[in-house]
Amino acid sequence: MSGKPGDQRRPVHLPVLLREVISQLDLSPGLIVVDGTVGAGGHSEHILQKISTEGALIGLDRDSMMLGFATEKLKSESLPEGRCYLRQSSYAALPAVMEELQISSVDRVLLDLGLSSDQLGDDERGFGFESAGELDLRFDTSTGVPAWQLLESLSESELCEILEVYGEERFSQRIANQLVKQRKTAPVRTAADLIKAVQQAIPGKALANARKNPATRVFQALRIAANQELEQLETMLESVLPQVLRPGGRAVIISFHSLEDRMVKQAFKNQKIWKNLTAKPIVASQAEQRVNPRCRSAKLRVAVKT
Repeated sequence: MSGKPGDQRRPVHLPVLLREVISQLDLSPGLIVVDGTVGAGGHSEHILQKISTEGALIGLDRDSMMLGFATEKLKSESLPEGRCYLRQSSYAALPAVMEELQISSVDRVLLDLGLSSDQLGDDERGFGFESAGELDLRFDTSTGVPAWQLLESLSESELCEILEVYGEERFSQRIANQLVKQRKTAPVRTAADLIKAVQQAIPGKALANARKNPATRVFQALRIAANQELEQLETMLESVLPQVLRPGGRAVIISFHSLEDRMVKQAFKNQKIWKNLTAKPIVASQAEQRVNPRCRSAKLRVAVKT
């Protein structure tokens, strides 16, 4: 399911840290707010209520399927024209969207960098371990190269670096060697192929002691590579956010793995640009973790532009 006409799927994703996000955004009527990863619109639905009909929301997502869900949830007959703009775009391209809308600056920016439950359930792009389709892993399938092609074309050293840096995978060398070795006999094309290759590569003891799917970090690394996620985030943190946020404006960012969290933490340390409001990241309550286990790794950081 990739957002095709007639797609009858309903979004199942629960917005992470919803109460904390809305509180930290410090919303009031009339603000212009950007949800740079609008997803199914879970956070934005509540943002629109807070900024009222006087404010405006810009919702961006690279994934056309997710943008379709957001459009269905957020577009309302009671919402005045020009109060909710939804665009298929990376948050790193926000300045171009703002130029199109003739908006010079914004008051709030929210980023939720996690993969949604709906994307994990999309059988055609290989995000989930049970996916039957090709191992694509792209948010926007109209650009870039699918993950299975990366596995076929990259050298062993390049694959090893991706797994080590993006996945923090301790068996990166063994897995990269296995992936290259089986290219001619059993090339990886699906999630099941990748899981099998990883299981063949890592030591039996590590496989037996694994608390989660042993291919988890490999999937993460390949998804980050296929979507250039860290490059997008770096652009956002270094140039876009300081450019688009007005003085006193807030940036609220949720990350789900240590690479992203370190980047956000480091950016917000720059006192020439930011007043950091979270010396330690905000995490999900025990109650939310019981309802939505995926939020366990979520870390929320907030800064005000000086």
